[in-house]
Amino acid sequence: MAIDKRTIAVAAAIAVFAATAGAYLLADLGGPAGRATDVANALPSDATTGADAGNPDGVTLSDTQLPSVKVEPAKEQEFPIEKTAVGSIDFNEDMTVQVFTPYQGRIIGLFAKVGDDVTKGQTLFTIDSPDLLQAESTLIAAAGVLQLTTRNLERLRDLYTTRAVSQKDLEQSVSDQQSAEGALRAARDSVRLFGKSDADIDHIIAARAADPTLVVPSPITGRITARNAAPGLFVQPGNPPAPYAVADISTMWMNANVAESDSPAFHVGQDVRVSVAAFPDRAFEGKVSTVGATVDPATRRVLIRSEISDPQHGLRSGMFANFVIRTGDPVRSPAVPYNGVVREGDGTMTVWVTTDRRRFVKRAVTVGQRHAGYVQILDGLRPGELIATEGALFLSNALATANR
Repeated sequence: MAIDKRTIAVAAAIAVFAATAGAYLLADLGGPAGRATDVANALPSDATTGADAGNPDGVTLSDTQLPSVKVEPAKEQEFPIEKTAVGSIDFNEDMTVQVFTPYQGRIIGLFAKVGDDVTKGQTLFTIDSPDLLQAESTLIAAAGVLQLTTRNLERLRDLYTTRAVSQKDLEQSVSDQQSAEGALRAARDSVRLFGKSDADIDHIIAARAADPTLVVPSPITGRITARNAAPGLFVQPGNPPAPYAVADISTMWMNANVAESDSPAFHVGQDVRVSVAAFPDRAFEGKVSTVGATVDPATRRVLIRSEISDPQHGLRSGMFANFVIRTGDPVRSPAVPYNGVVREGDGTMTVWVTTDRRRFVKRAVTVGQRHAGYVQILDGLRPGELIATEGALFLSNALATANR
């Protein structure tokens, strides 16, 4: 037992000596060499990146790290002056028609449904119209009266040559025939108002048969956007809802509400570029057609309406849309690729500038718009200066590690 206690005591003394010697050794290595060892352990095994001795915001790369950073001169690029907002697609109400029947009656046939594309003059529905029946009956009667008066006038003219009738009777017959001609012309015009052609009118007179079926055609070429018609439904002129609604979809509306503070930048005629989720790789072009005259008191926003060209008929009413409106002429500014700008922890934006492609210095810049893969630099960088366009984040991490 005594031997075991002595053994333990000796071992403890050796451990204390070793700890003391290790402490002195670590104190000797606590200078810059020790910190460089820590940085080397934090980076890849071949890294020698560290803070530049002459600049606390500088980093020097080793030969093996140079390929990790791409260096290019800052270039000038045009950046458009634009405003962005969101809105929704709607039908062009200036090119949307509510199709009512011109005369009352009951619907007897439907020939189009919602979503169908129709052409101008194509039949939408037919109704049984008592007004048309009356007009055609009057037409047939007027045609019969004209035939009668015409034959009577011819007979009286023959008799007048032999003095069998007086001149007064002949003149009365001429007046009756002319009146019958006028009545027939009026009857033809009345039937023509129902959409009947001259050929249809001639057929009605020749057949002595009235057809009460009134055909209601599409007044424009477009797409059926609504249908409230049903067989047997009694319809009247101008009585809503309209049996059909047809919209010309070659152009659509894009309605958006922009902030009151942005409204002075918008004007009628400005170019608009619209994108929708259904066609992520396609842009629709148009122009601002309306700038609202009032501000919504609840939202403090102003209506901006644009007319969008859609010849392929891809847009649908109700689609959510993002739009960009050009509000001024493009400006030329220094530009840096997205990967060349780093957002620091305090929110500042920085780029890495170099003169020899090995030593890099961090520089704060003021950024503007983003366009076509580039960030606009408003202040802090001149065109032609060499910057890290790829690997800027690596340089920032290397500097932070070296400073630690």
